[in-house]
Amino acid sequence: MPMLRVYNTLTRLKQVFKPMNPNQVRMYVCGMTVYDYCHLGHARVMVAFDMVQRWLRTSGYEVTYVRNITDIDDKIIKRALENGESIRALTDRFIAAMHEDADALGIERPTHEPRATEYVPQMLEIIDQLEANGLAYQAADGDVNYSVRKFAGYGKLSGKSLDELQAGERVAVTLDKHDPLDFVLWKGAKENEPADTKWDSKWGVGRPGWHIECSAMSRALLGESFDIHGGGADLQFPHHENEIAQSEGAMNGAASCEADCGHDHSMQKQFVNYWMHNGFVRVDNEKMSKSLGNFFTIRDVLKEYDAEVVRFFILRAHYRSALNYSNEHLDDARAALTRLYTALKDFELGEVEVDWSEAHAIAFKAAMDDDFNTALAVAELFDLVTLVNIHKDPVLATQLKALAGVLGFLQRAPNAFLQAGSDDDVVHIEQLIEQRKVAKASKDFASADAIRAQLTALGIVIEDKAGGVVEWRRG
Repeated sequence: MPMLRVYNTLTRLKQVFKPMNPNQVRMYVCGMTVYDYCHLGHARVMVAFDMVQRWLRTSGYEVTYVRNITDIDDKIIKRALENGESIRALTDRFIAAMHEDADALGIERPTHEPRATEYVPQMLEIIDQLEANGLAYQAADGDVNYSVRKFAGYGKLSGKSLDELQAGERVAVTLDKHDPLDFVLWKGAKENEPADTKWDSKWGVGRPGWHIECSAMSRALLGESFDIHGGGADLQFPHHENEIAQSEGAMNGAASCEADCGHDHSMQKQFVNYWMHNGFVRVDNEKMSKSLGNFFTIRDVLKEYDAEVVRFFILRAHYRSALNYSNEHLDDARAALTRLYTALKDFELGEVEVDWSEAHAIAFKAAMDDDFNTALAVAELFDLVTLVNIHKDPVLATQLKALAGVLGFLQRAPNAFLQAGSDDDVVHIEQLIEQRKVAKASKDFASADAIRAQLTALGIVIEDKAGGVVEWRRG
């Protein structure tokens, strides 16, 4: 196996990756809360971890990839009531929309895509274990809360002491809590909430808190301990910190109490070995988010840009870096991807495989094994493009397409990308090209130049070839 090194948020170090079971990787990534269309911040999470699982598989690992769906949440309930529809109707609609967006971006479906509402019994089981271990209590308002200060390791992911930490935006602070940092595991039902948001439990009718769902779904599908847990950087605290507290508090029993309790803490199980967090998508130096109102939905962006351009825009930056969104950056990504496809347009390439002994492949692999450094890996593609353009060598062209395929690029016929557009638009362009050919044949060069200028204004680049052949692409 390769010496893959992964930056671990938990240790703040780049570490050699060693899965718990040789040749097998178990990975969980926090997915979408489905009450609206996905925006580019969501796209980055999905594309980044799609890239991670692709590289793990390319490296020879068998990967079990779980990406959950949050289909019960305060925002979901509010939106369903506003729309006058059931929770299930709302969430089904936006799950379908999410799949459409993800499929367009070339994101492979995860091995499992559990919905939170399907795992409520597993959540209740963990809450019961936490209560038995002295880490959960029912408050006067009916909510069951996690007692944060009784978990010795709280704060180890965020790197802050308990006194430095503040309750996250989804953590309701009430007088019924023992401590402001305590978070809700089970919410007591409210009279005005719909029937499809309520489940029976030993603590009364209610619904799960946000954090408990991931502890339950990951344990059910991957086991108590697994290799990689991923998500956006905004989830590091409080969501992922709370997942650790829940999962380790449940499985380690009394040993998860306070540090000076007298128990032997050396035999505690660890929930996750490697924590990975992708950077934010930023607009005007602020994180893109629905709460800030500065978000662009994936489907709106795809009205203006080819989906592969958006994928390329995301992956040519390192997954941990901030990604600055603008039309200028997407235009630049489109021009760069056009250069890659243009290098392949004179070759007939079918199924291709990477020659991992070739110099560019070796450098590509070294980049990917260094914490999935797609920025350097993409640079190797452009080095190959230069050689393909100089030497017109089909072996180099094959290697370019094969390496790009590892990241989910260049798998279409070149003209399918270079000439992409609506059928009517393509017909109009080809009609103008034919009109220009007729004008040139009759030596009406003024009309031919005018048509060329018209095509240029439409963003079309034309190239006259021998024998009267005209090739075109979008600029």
